[in-house]
Amino acid sequence: MKQTSFRATALAAPAAVVLALGTVLLGTSVVSAKGPAVQEEDGKYYDKNGDPTYNIQDDGTVDWYTYSGFRRYHSECHVCHGPDGLGSTYAPALADSLKTMDYAGFLNVVVNGRKIDRTDKESVMPSFADNKNVMCFIDDIYIYLKARADGAIPRGRPRKRADKPQDAREYEKSCFGNQ
Repeated sequence: MKQTSFRATALAAPAAVVLALGTVLLGTSVVSAKGPAVQEEDGKYYDKNGDPTYNIQDDGTVDWYTYSGFRRYHSECHVCHGPDGLGSTYAPALADSLKTMDYAGFLNVVVNGRKIDRTDKESVMPSFADNKNVMCFIDDIYIYLKARADGAIPRGRPRKRADKPQDAREYEKSCFGNQ
């Protein structure tokens, strides 16, 4: 599945055939079932629901999209939500939020924003629908935060990462209008 948009990714729900020895086969891609990734296409990983997810190798190497998500999160989101998704006095810890929030819920909040107005608390998350620095990398940000929520990666910049796939390069150019 080429990374055309977060909408296309959200609609992807591939069927999986589980084989013996904990391996999952989808089309021509085989991914170890010990983590959430069950499908890989062009360097991007998907879970059993077809949602984008991380892939961390035994030596700690993260996939490109997890690394990109770290970079994008820290350029756009950490000002309010704190470093490494740990929250601040101003906004919640997204590393905790993604323990219960699914991909569709995450997209909804980022695209539409959210207001919490209670007697003990008032907070506003603005919409980022018009911010290409967020929307062009929404899957990457989700993947990074999901890895943090699941405890798959520690705090800080990932030490090792996979190379940037050609599909990611092409998608980035098209998203920003640089054909």
